[in-house]
This record gives sequence, C-alpha cells and structure tokens, in this order.
Amino acid sequence: MLAQLYREIDAACGMRTIAREDSAVGVAAGAALAGRQPVVLMQNSGFGQSVNAFASLIMPCRLDVVTVISVRGMAPDNTEENSAMGTLTPTILAGLNADVRWLADGADLTEATANWLTTEVDEPRFLLIAPGLFGWRP
Repeated sequence: MLAQLYREIDAACGMRTIAREDSAVGVAAGAALAGRQPVVLMQNSGFGQSVNAFASLIMPCRLDVVTVISVRGMAPDNTEENSAMGTLTPTILAGLNADVRWLADGADLTEATANWLTTEVDEPRFLLIAPGLFGWRP
C-alpha cells in the first residue's frame, strides 16, 4: 500500500529498511534521543508486532517519533487475515492515548497535517493511512 510513498521518500531523503518493526521503533527511539526527528513506516500487522515497543518506550518517554501506519483490513481491503488488526489498530492507539490522524481515500496531505507531522513536539504521533489512499485495490 505504501510503495509509492516509500519510493518518494527514498528519492527525496533516503530511507533505511529494518527487518522487524519493533527493531525499527528501537532505532527511531535512539534517533529521537540523539535529537533527530525519525519517521517509521509500517503496516498495521507490524504495529501489532511492535505494540510493546511503543507502550514501554516511545509513549512513556514521550519521544518525538512519527509513525505512519497503513491500515489493512478495512474497505477496500476486506481480506479475512487483515480484519482483526484493521479493527484493533485504532483501539490500541486510543488505549495508548496516542495523537492520531487519519488520511483516508481521496484525502490529500493538508498544510495542517504536514505541519503536525513536521513540527517538533516531543510527543509520539501516528498517521493512519486507509487502503485506498495511494490507489491500492484488492
């Protein structure tokens, strides 16, 4: 779902691919502690795998990490294997009292959202991407 976004980010500023999402969260935590403003890109299944890293490190330490999550398991992606995480991702983030924004089908990255993503606020932020935003279709 995020292939187009990956290509554009890599072309603009480079990107590191890290094999496991919880490891990526750890690298982002280190970068934030070093004064950088890291962005982590993952699918919501990977978010499920890395919840503990967010709950025990990123959130309590209030690290300025932006996490972009493509949310599978909601229309137009109605695949059975993705439906649980499609439902649970927003619920888990609410339980973490996370600062969350959604980009849904047909949405564009407004100036307000761009400012929200790029301003240093010493708080973790999560941008959820609906399946159809970048043209993904089953």
